[in-house]
Amino acid sequence: MTALARSATLALPMNDPHAKASASYETALRRLLGLADYERMAGTSSPVLRANLARMRELAERLGNPQRAVPVVHVAGTKGKGSTAAMIASMLKADGRRVGLFTSPHLHTFRERLRVDGEPLSDARFSRSLDRVWPHVSAMAEGSDEGSPTTFEALTAMAFDLPASENVEVLVLEVGLGGRLDSTNVADAAVDVITSLSLDHTSILGETIEEIAAEKAGIVKSAVPVVIAPQVPEALAVLQARTHAMGARPLQIGQIGQVGSDPGSGVTFDVRRSDLTGQSISVRTPVQTHNLQLPLLGAHQAENAAVAVAAAEAMGVGPAAIAAGIADVSWPGRFEVLDPGPPAVVVDGAHNPRSMAVLRAAIADYLPPGPRVLVFGCSGDKELPAMVDELRGVAAHVVVCASRHPRALAPDRVARAFAETGVAISHAADVQRALAHARELCAGAGAVVVTGSLFVVAETREAWHGIAPERYPELEPRETAVPTQNRQGIRR
Repeated sequence: MTALARSATLALPMNDPHAKASASYETALRRLLGLADYERMAGTSSPVLRANLARMRELAERLGNPQRAVPVVHVAGTKGKGSTAAMIASMLKADGRRVGLFTSPHLHTFRERLRVDGEPLSDARFSRSLDRVWPHVSAMAEGSDEGSPTTFEALTAMAFDLPASENVEVLVLEVGLGGRLDSTNVADAAVDVITSLSLDHTSILGETIEEIAAEKAGIVKSAVPVVIAPQVPEALAVLQARTHAMGARPLQIGQIGQVGSDPGSGVTFDVRRSDLTGQSISVRTPVQTHNLQLPLLGAHQAENAAVAVAAAEAMGVGPAAIAAGIADVSWPGRFEVLDPGPPAVVVDGAHNPRSMAVLRAAIADYLPPGPRVLVFGCSGDKELPAMVDELRGVAAHVVVCASRHPRALAPDRVARAFAETGVAISHAADVQRALAHARELCAGAGAVVVTGSLFVVAETREAWHGIAPERYPELEPRETAVPTQNRQGIRR
């Protein structure tokens, strides 16, 4: 059986007045999920990176190499690459350009991965995009030496199709995994961006920060501007060596007053004011000093904004559009305040030790005093002990749960990791009940913080906002993911 012969039975919300479009979207998702999906397999089947990009190059060639049609901003990194890509896209839009944005994963619908001027494609437009790509995917499944494209490769091809199908004038592409062998890397960028690096996906990308940096630096292939976020010295050395070898122009970001900061290009940033409504930041570049209002919270988002501003300047965006784009950016699920309280309710998709350290700092900076309760669930391929260690002392109580995703780690295993910290622990049958129980524990004071996985964050937002989930039976949790004794509700 070929990969295309497999299909997923989807349970999608069908109350859309455009029923025909919805049905076509359902068909599109069945097709996509019938392909090999390394996102779904990660941590369960130990996928190995391909030795080359031959399959994606063949697919792009069959499509007429649409990735060459417009300028591309290519964004890689461990932490903050989605936020940074969204900021860059927002500034380019404010500059009057029609912008395509490709990111992953999504929170609530696959359509979020393909955006035009900040808005996800509609059901019908998403379906038509795949319809244009699908004959080439099908032909490769039947007759290519490289085999059938994966889910992510098909989505990447759909992103490359945006200039022709949606009159997009510039593409912002977020790397899915790594960089060197990511399917987006068949595109040649006008500007490359590398956000903060740390250990993540070590079974795939390498066990040292130098190995991971080398994979991320693989997006630098020519003499273009390369914006580099503040990095640990070991990672920075690798990135600088790569930019030098390619004849590229590095734009190094540094934070004012930061010990050891080396903003080689003179790009620095500073946080002037921050609270739960947003933050005022200053970004100084060789071109301009930008005083900006950023709605995204946390010092890490100020860093991401500085990176994004440097990239936007390299793309010729002026100061007025930079200010407007930063002020207008939206990127849900990243230290997002659902309720200022009391108790405050915050969701954050932190999913590795470095991002947990950033979250810990944001909690200290922003959240009110009083009882703090964590709602925590994570994927099975993550560094759970190190993440838990970063959260030590942040909360007095943790409610453990699992998302619907098959990579979700069993709550009992999460609980065992937290037990070593001495924190009180509750179990919940699902994310919605975990949130409800955490709010009860706060007793009208303090804060609830939901973290550990974007999948857990997505399900929290669905429960909070009444968003109908886009459910895929293939992505429902394995029977072993949630222990039987937890399925009926809270276990204390």
